[in-house]
Amino acid sequence: MSSTAPQSPSSPSSPSSPSSPSGSALALAVDLGGTKVEAAFVTDQGVVVPGTRHRSPTGPQRTSDELQAAVDEVVTATLATLPTDAVLVGVGVGSAGPVDEERGLVSPLNMPVWRGYPLRDRIAALVPDGVPVTLRMDGLAITLAEHWVGAAQGSDHVMGMIVSTGVGGGLILHGRTVSGPTGNAGHIGHVECGGFDDPCACGGTGCLEAVASGPKTVAWAQRQGFAGTTGEELSTAYAVGDEIAVAAVRRSGRALGQAIAAATSLVDLEVVAIGGGFSHVSPDLFTYAREAVAERVEFGFVTKVRIVPTGLSQDGPLIGAGALVHRADVLR
Repeated sequence: MSSTAPQSPSSPSSPSSPSSPSGSALALAVDLGGTKVEAAFVTDQGVVVPGTRHRSPTGPQRTSDELQAAVDEVVTATLATLPTDAVLVGVGVGSAGPVDEERGLVSPLNMPVWRGYPLRDRIAALVPDGVPVTLRMDGLAITLAEHWVGAAQGSDHVMGMIVSTGVGGGLILHGRTVSGPTGNAGHIGHVECGGFDDPCACGGTGCLEAVASGPKTVAWAQRQGFAGTTGEELSTAYAVGDEIAVAAVRRSGRALGQAIAAATSLVDLEVVAIGGGFSHVSPDLFTYAREAVAERVEFGFVTKVRIVPTGLSQDGPLIGAGALVHRADVLR
């Protein structure tokens, strides 16, 4: 749920070959986040191929070499599971931001040893010559997945959000992704929320990520006297009515709603689909967010926005990375 949950190390796939439709076109999907990097093959129907998924831990405590070794490990392990009758048509990489989309560089806020790191080219060196590699911010990738096979199907003005170790987001407007000149459009985690003064690692104050991410919500609760250390413990405490846990979740939900209302005021969104581990802390997180949006009583174009849970499983970030290949027609 939050970044404090233990992450499983990369594990080998089963001895039996992964199953895939005969002659299928597969994308190698790579998702780089604040706690782990994962890779798997994704079909052109938005399905993660069983037996091809591998993960390895990341995090702010790791050196640059350790982070690259983790990426190398999961990409190489997944490539080894490519079915003999399948075709690798491309590689999609969704990375925590900021990113430099044009040059394929990443500078994840929670991985300070990587600033302007050439992740796209490093991954390209691991795959067969001629296989294209597309890198985008992870929030944009998850938005593409929600639009393709998730909760935002049928809507062409969409924000996808991840509420987990950090808070990420991405935009689809008029049916096309919007990433801006550098690739960082939709970075809603660093929109400042009125009434909050939490310091953010980006240098801002009151950023949504600093208020509503899993680790920051738990940290706020601890400052009020909460004895737990994880998002799972906060969720359990909330479920039994613990006053501090309720206040913490309400606070985070309100910040989410304020940021979503601001984003909708700016770009006229139809639907916001929210996933990520901490989004499961309680269904009430969504209720608090919707209540904050509903306060914009004179702006029907804002209050119309639907805030919904992700329509994807925990495979969502990988499906999003795969969508960078299979839904390239939607990319700007």
